[in-house]
Amino acid sequence: MSTETDTQVVAEVRENFGKGYARRLRAAGQIPAVIYGHGTDPVHVSLPGHQVSLLIRRANAVLELTVAGKQQLTLVKDVQKDPVHQVIEHIDLLVVKKGEKIQVDVPVLIVGEPFAGTIANLDNATVALEVEATNIPQNIEVDVEGLEDGTHITAADLKLPQGAALVTDGETLVVAIAVPAATIAEADEIEAADEAVAEEQSEEAAE
Repeated sequence: MSTETDTQVVAEVRENFGKGYARRLRAAGQIPAVIYGHGTDPVHVSLPGHQVSLLIRRANAVLELTVAGKQQLTLVKDVQKDPVHQVIEHIDLLVVKKGEKIQVDVPVLIVGEPFAGTIANLDNATVALEVEATNIPQNIEVDVEGLEDGTHITAADLKLPQGAALVTDGETLVVAIAVPAATIAEADEIEAADEAVAEEQSEEAAE
């Protein structure tokens, strides 16, 4: 699945700045943003809050903006949120071109269930890829169905979409299949108890 948008976003150029103005924008349902990249001067805009908040739920969202009547393709590079209320305070948008390859961090998604009694530990939640700006995968799936304890999946083992190149070191551990520590501890306790009982029975038999 790519992040190519099917809905254009109308961005309004803004010339007023400051925290007070930004608060008024957010109160009016707008999100302050800045567009930069490709040697252009930064352009400060406001975006429709509800529409954009839905579009940027996915990682590496690409927004097709209309700015002062001109089309502009942008990649969401940073979303700043209020740490308490989680309200979007500001968005940084990077100018991209169709066909251009860029480097992005793509989330890893575990699918399937490993062998009974084991769990799949996600050691790296993202991997860096070089992909076309308009064809960024929403995530990279790792199928762990039936995999047994001790199985390691590295970045080099991942199945990448066509046209994507791995930037992360191929030897980087992404997923490890293991028996939970609590299960191991429980098994050790049972074994110790069994040994104690066996030793006690042995002593009774010797008397």
